[in-house]
Parts: sequence; structure tokens; C-alpha cells
Amino acid sequence: MSISDPQPKLSFKQAAIVSGLVNERQYEKVVDTAGSDDPSMVAAALVKSGLITEYQAQQLNVGHTKFTLGGYLITDGIGQGGMGHVFKGVHRVMGRECAVKVLPLEKSTAESRASFMHEIRLQAGLDNPFLVRAFDAGQDGNVHYLVTEFVPGHDLRRLIRNNGPLSMNDAAVIVSQAAQGLQYAHELGMVHRDVKPGNILVTPEGHAKVSDIGLATWSMSPENDPRAGKIVGTADYLSPEQIQTPKSVGPLSDIYSLGCTLYYAVTGKVPFPGGDSRSKCRRHCEQTPWHPRKFTPELSEDFVDVIADMMEKDPARRIQTGNEVVERLEPWANSPTEIVDVPIDRKAWTPPPPPKEPSQLRETPELPELIQSGYGSGNPLSSERQSDSLSTIPPLPEDWS
Repeated sequence: MSISDPQPKLSFKQAAIVSGLVNERQYEKVVDTAGSDDPSMVAAALVKSGLITEYQAQQLNVGHTKFTLGGYLITDGIGQGGMGHVFKGVHRVMGRECAVKVLPLEKSTAESRASFMHEIRLQAGLDNPFLVRAFDAGQDGNVHYLVTEFVPGHDLRRLIRNNGPLSMNDAAVIVSQAAQGLQYAHELGMVHRDVKPGNILVTPEGHAKVSDIGLATWSMSPENDPRAGKIVGTADYLSPEQIQTPKSVGPLSDIYSLGCTLYYAVTGKVPFPGGDSRSKCRRHCEQTPWHPRKFTPELSEDFVDVIADMMEKDPARRIQTGNEVVERLEPWANSPTEIVDVPIDRKAWTPPPPPKEPSQLRETPELPELIQSGYGSGNPLSSERQSDSLSTIPPLPEDWS
């Protein structure tokens, strides 16, 4: 389904009133205060008065008027997750801030709806301080959505792109917390399958939460799992077994991906940069990455050993549990950390409209030829984006039917 702006385009005043964000009396009062009926000046005054957000002003300016989804008011665009577009919202009665993940209408196939419902059911059973909690789920017309807690701050990938690589202390604290969240999920029999910096949210105080379990599955996948037996995840962080034997992926796959994440956290580099997804997959199976000290000389060899043990090609030789990751990182995670909260540069990306000669890390034996498996329709195997710009997200359709 293609989504277009309303025709003819509404004026800013018309859009603001039709949206229900303000009434005509409030609008005229702000016009008097601003001393002008120029839309840009009125928009700035409405934002300053707290009647609308900057994001809503931007959307009203292009004629969008739909900002509600069930009992939630959309206040900002956050980005794009593995299974849908993510917005910041607030419950219209309780006033609680939240994140609202929406399955786009144009991608609402039978398979994608099954995958989205799979994510909702998985997340409903999780309750851990190091995992993003789900609050609600629903359907507004033909639009399906999942509501989770809103985590202030940035994801680990954006944090590192803004600030540069983390210290051993900060990286150990964040990855240890993520490991505790994964340990909890693993004990429930769940495998995340898409552990990466973009799926670890970090608050300004340095508290980490693992997010986006849209690709997760059970260790013993039920027959109705829409993704069972397929290569899913992000190519920069896939474990060898995810690539070669996707039907038998277990918790140790998440440990490998978390090791790749730790590598990125202290170097600012993915383990195997460059090349397409197939090339990255082959290198995960057959090669070892550059030694982290090539990029960050101050890393200790003991710290590098932890990364290497998490990224062992052979699962049997790998660090075995999230708890063991925490134990191994404890020497560097023994002091508080505070992550500098760098404001997002709005000029660096387009806020989405509402939903309508190498020294090697460790030598490894040559492994068998890469087995290429298919991926679910409409969900291509992805690589971590190398720019800070986020994809433009289609607007919330004015007509939900």
C-alpha cells in the first residue's frame, strides 16, 4: 500500500485543528501571543507553549493529521527496528511515556503479521531490568502495534558513533548488563538472534537494556515459528552456526554476537568491515578479525582475551553463558560509569513521519564451505548501516481501514 499526503494539502492551521492537538481557540491565542499568523512562527510558539512537540509541528507542516494509535499519542519518531517503525508516544490517560513499534501497512503480509505477533508473545513473558519491557499491544484498524517502555538515551551504536569507542570500564559495564538480560532470556529457553550495538539501549547513567527481540526464537523452535530454520539477524554480528546450521541455533550464538558487540564497543569497528552480506558471513566462518589493539592500543591483553573467547568459532570453546561473560568482565566493571548524553543531531537524519596485513585476534582452523540459506520474504539479511542517517519511515495513514 502506498501512502501519500492528504490531497489537497491542508494549511498548517487546518492540520493542527483537524489533528485534535489544539482547538481553534488555543490556536488563535497562540497567534495573538506570537504577534503573527505566519505558520513557522505559530508552530514555534505552539511548541514553546507545550501544546505540540517539534516532531508534531514538522508533520503538521506537511499536512499530516494522524497522531493517535489506540490509546497512545505519537510525539516523536525514534527510528526503525527489526520488525517495524518505532515512535515515542504517551498514554493519553496515564501520561506514561513509551515506545510504540508499528508494523507498516505496506509490509503487512501474512508472514510479517505472524512474525510481529510472534514478537509480541515473546516480549509479553519477559520481566528483567536488562531487557526492554512490554506494556501493551493492540490493533488500530489494520495497523498492529507493540508498546514498550521508553528508554532515554541512545542505542550503543549511535552512542559510539557520536562519542567514539568506549573505555574498557564503560564497555565492560554495558556488555555485562546486556549479558545478564540475555542470561535471563536463555534460562527461559529463548535465543535473541540479533544481538548488536543497535539493539542495546543505554541511558545517560550507563544502564543498558537489550531491545528488539523481533527475530528471537526458542532453543527448541516450535513448528509455528515463522523464522525457524532461516538465517536471520545482522551480517556484521552473525555467529558461524547462525550461518551454517540455522535450524540448531542456541544461546551460544548470542554470546558470539555479544562478543562482536564488545569488539565494536572498544574499537568503533565491526569485526569484518566492507563487502556484502555474503562476504561478511563467509569471514565470520573462516577468518578472524583484526586484533582490537590495532585500533585501541590501550586495551589490555586480558580484556582482548575475553573478546576472543566470546568470538570463538567453535561454540564448544566459546564462553558458555551470560553469567560467565559477567564474571570474566568483572575486573573492568567494578566502578560506576556515566555515559555522556550527546543530543541527536536532527540535521543528520530525517525524523520519520507518524506511521501511515593483519595481526589476528586468534588463529582458527579453516571451516567448511559457507551454507547459504534463505531468509523470510520481505526481511533481507542486513548489514549494520555505516552512516548516521535513519531511513525515512512512511507516515501514519490518515485512513486506518
